This record gives sequence, C-alpha cells and structure tokens, in this order.
Amino acid sequence: MDQTTAVAAEAGTGNPRSPVSAGPADRAAHPAVERLRALTALRWFWPAALLAGYLAQVAFRLSLSVHNYYPSVHADEDSYLVIARVLAGHPTTEMPVGVVIPGGYPLLLTPALLIANSAATAYHLIMGINALLNALVFPLVFLAARRLGLARGLSFAAATAVALVPPVIFYSQFVMSDTVLPVILLCWLLAMHGWLSPGTLRRQAAYAAGTGLSAGYAMATHDRGGVVVAVTAAVMLVVLAFGWVKRLASLAGLGGLAVGVGFAKALAAFVEGKFKEAPSTVGTQVIDNLTNGDLIGTTLTRFSGQLWYFMTSSWGFGAIAFVLCVVAVFSRRFALADRVVGFCMVALLCGVALAAAAGLPASDNRVDNWVYARYVAPLIPMFLVVGFAALYRFAAGRLARLAAGGAVLTLALGQVVLGYAGSDLKRYVIPWGVPDAQFLASQWDGLHMGRTTLAALMVLGACLLLRLAGGQRVVWAVTLCLALFATFATLTITDQIAQPHYKYRKWEAVGIVKDAGLKKTDSVIMDWDLDWSIRMSLPFEIYEGRVWTNNVKAGNEPQAAATAVLLRLFKDKEPEESWPAPPAGWHVVDYDTDKEWVLWRKG
Repeated sequence: MDQTTAVAAEAGTGNPRSPVSAGPADRAAHPAVERLRALTALRWFWPAALLAGYLAQVAFRLSLSVHNYYPSVHADEDSYLVIARVLAGHPTTEMPVGVVIPGGYPLLLTPALLIANSAATAYHLIMGINALLNALVFPLVFLAARRLGLARGLSFAAATAVALVPPVIFYSQFVMSDTVLPVILLCWLLAMHGWLSPGTLRRQAAYAAGTGLSAGYAMATHDRGGVVVAVTAAVMLVVLAFGWVKRLASLAGLGGLAVGVGFAKALAAFVEGKFKEAPSTVGTQVIDNLTNGDLIGTTLTRFSGQLWYFMTSSWGFGAIAFVLCVVAVFSRRFALADRVVGFCMVALLCGVALAAAAGLPASDNRVDNWVYARYVAPLIPMFLVVGFAALYRFAAGRLARLAAGGAVLTLALGQVVLGYAGSDLKRYVIPWGVPDAQFLASQWDGLHMGRTTLAALMVLGACLLLRLAGGQRVVWAVTLCLALFATFATLTITDQIAQPHYKYRKWEAVGIVKDAGLKKTDSVIMDWDLDWSIRMSLPFEIYEGRVWTNNVKAGNEPQAAATAVLLRLFKDKEPEESWPAPPAGWHVVDYDTDKEWVLWRKG
C-alpha cells in the first residue's frame, strides 16, 4: 500500500520513524533526542507507558464522578441498577423503565452490589467500575492507531486525545451502557481487522471468533447491538462465500457469533424471568416506524440529525473518516481488511442512526430527539482515530479533498434538519441531551446548530492548516493540542451540564428517602401520582426491600409484604384524605405539604 493512500495497515507498516526522529539520516541528533530514542527502545518502556496512561485516564474519570452517589438520568440509570441488584442476588423489585432491557452492562456492575451494604456505597463503587471500563478506550485506540500505521509515540498521543473527548467520558459519569459500548465496538473492529489481515489459520480463527463474541456481547449490552450482529453476520457470510480468507477461520467467526448471540439470549431470558414486566419492544417499534409512510420525513430528518451531531461532536474528524471509509470500500488501492472494516464502520453508523431515529417516539418533538447525541456516541473513537491517521498519513491534496467532502456533508445534514424541523428546534432543550453542541456553540440555553457547526469546522480547519503548513512533523503538536482541548471540553461539559443535572435530581433520589424515614429494608408501595423522578429512583434506593407502583387510593389491595405506602399529598387536602379507605392497621406517620407527599405505615 502507498503511504499517502492507505487508510489502515498492519502495526509497524507505516512510517517507521516518529516525527521526533524524522529528518535527514545523516544529521546529528540532539543528545536529548538520542536519550529519548534509547529509552523508547527498551522492551519495558511502551507497556509501562500504556499502563501509566491507562491509570491516568482512570484517575481523570474518577475525579469527575466518584463523588456521585445516586441515579439522576431517569429511567435508564435506575433500570440498569435494578437489573444489577437482581443479578447480584438482591430481591427483585419494580423495573423503573416499564420494560426489561438488556443485562450485559449490569452484569459488569454486580461486584459493586455484591460487596456494598447501601445504595450510596454501591453507586460510588459503580463509578469506579465505570472509570476502569471506560478508560480501556485508551489502550484500544493505541492498538487501532498502530494498525493504521502510526508510530508508537504518535499512537500514544492520538489515544490520549481520543480517550479524553466528551462523547467518550460524558456518559461514564452515569450508570449508562454507553460507558462500555465504545470499548466493545473497538474490540469488535480490531478483531475483525485481524481476522481479515494475512496470517496463520490459528491467528485468523482467533480474531474471527473474537469478532463474533464481541458482536454478541454488544447485543447483550444494548438494543444497538442488534445492528452490530446484523452487520457481522452479513460480512461473515459474504467473506465465507467468496473465500476472501481461510474458510475455517470464517466458520470460527460464525461459531463465535453464535455463542455470543446465544449468551445474549440466555442472559435476556434469565433477566426477563426475574421481572413481571415485558421485554423491550423497541425492535418492533423501529420496524413499524420505518414502514409507516407518514413518518418517513420525521425518521429521515432524525437520521440526518444524528449524523450531523456525530460529525460536529467529533470536531469534523468523524466526517473526514466517514468520507474516507466510503472511498475505501470502492477502491482496490486499499487492503481487504481496510475495505471491509471501512464498510462496517459506515454501515454501523448509518444503521444505528436510522434505527435510533425510527425507535424514538413518533409524537415526541423534543428538540434533542431531532439531533440526539447518545446513540451514535460510542462510535466516535473508531472514527476519530481514522481521522487522526488521515491527518498524518495523507498528502496535502488528498487531505484537503477529504476535508472538503466532510464539511459539505456536515453542512448538508444540518440543513436537512433545519429545513424540516424548523421552529421545533427553538423549543426548550434539555442540556443533558446535547452537551457537545452546547459546548461548541458556547451557549447553554438551547440548540444553536449554526454556531455549533461553525465551531466544529473551525477546530478541524485549524488542525488542517497547521498540518498543511508544517507537514507531518506538526501532527504531534496538533494531536497534543487536541488532547488539551478535549480535556477542557470534558471539564467544561461536566461543570455546565453533568453536575448541574446530577444536583438537580438529588431530592427526588435521596432527599425523599431521608425526609420520609424510609429504610433500605422497607417494602414500599408508590402512588402513580408521585413525582416521576421519585418513582424511578426508589426501586434502587430501597436497597434490600422492594417497590411496587399500585393505585391503592382508588381501592386496589396493597401488596401483603408492603411495610409502607408513599402517596402524593395535594396541598389542599389533609394527610388522611390521601388514602380514603385504607385497610385496618394503616396510619399516617409523616407528610410534607410543600413537597406533596405523605407516608403511611402498617401497625
């Protein structure tokens, strides 16, 4: 492969000299450079550097979220926490989201609930687990950059920058599957590239099996994993049919996929058997909305909005990588592994964006539904590293054309959303739903698509101008500057969005428990009229007991095991009027007319 045209290569096949050592071979190097070369040549240096870098990434994440001790993103966090407590052996309780969701991510959290004796302690420990899992993006991006032909030093710098961007870290500050999905997807693509690259049968078969297992675990983690499985199955069958690699290796991949999907199905069946709620029907809703002619315009606009957000939240590098992957698919100048992986990246991005657009409620015109950030965010690391590799490896003319194509694509996607959604974009915006857009626009009061697009393209343009003016040498400096910018962005978004959102939800999560005197061993019936956030939080906060939602005030029989009933107290009513006909033995023990709640107990 020609260095100026290849998007990916096996580790070590790119420029063998880092920018530090680039220069005429006969020029005497500075003594400091010679010492650096000698140090990096030691066998232990890079493993030690990667370990130190990983630990630094973990520490940074802990500094952002380790003080958190209750769920605030409803009902996602609450549902994952409830599944995790059941997998850890705690009593079954109500599923907050109303349906049973995949348990692959909660399974990773069970150690916290096995050793914690309270909801707050468990949440603290989960933040630690999140940091350990999410920081794995760093070494995986390093490996991906090496596959793309970058030298170790530049790969280390690129991995640092990618692992610090807000879309990677933001969701790890909450109990969200998006914490671990970037890691799973990076493993999936790295394994796929290894499977399709030249090598022994044993090596290809191991990578193929890893590809299938990673896809299966993605399916066990979130509904988006269904798209990963579909893409993986299609690619494996095509590769097997055409014999592009050793067929036994491809069969090993299909075997790994079968095992992974089987695990996902078995875990789902186990979790579903623990709850009375039905499994999630989001897949059916996606198909129904995609086949509904009346919703085509809305679905395609939301699809465009998700892609626009993806391009801008990756500061335009995702757009460059997208265009490059499309070019790679149709060009024979790229290796087989590069072409297939490029196809999978594009197919997964478009598939997830389309499925998410169709899966959102058709009648919900929330602003962030038009440009929802979360669903495609786990794909950003893989696109960023390809964009960084293009910045280093491609000649000026080719790089300029890719950038121009990416900019046009970003602007066109934004215009589709602006043209179709129109005034709907001027409604109130929940900042949590569009954190990167608000940061880039430097506006925290709504969605400003024009300012966001301009800011993202300015970041990309500055990097390109430096690269075109200074050549490959300056890519080091550009990458380090991007790492600093990513750190600043993540800290700013945490300060402006993540922490205010977290603090705003405090009373509904833990304040009501303290004020009402609820115990972790209580079994509580909740009123349908209670604040929605309270109903979402209590199933986890009542850590060793269980919770039901039951309209007892309308005459429903309370559950026999219940020890407390928490009802809404309207301000013009007496506490005893909240439950007109309580069974014998129930009485009011506490209430708050300002917060509108009343607690009944038995006995």
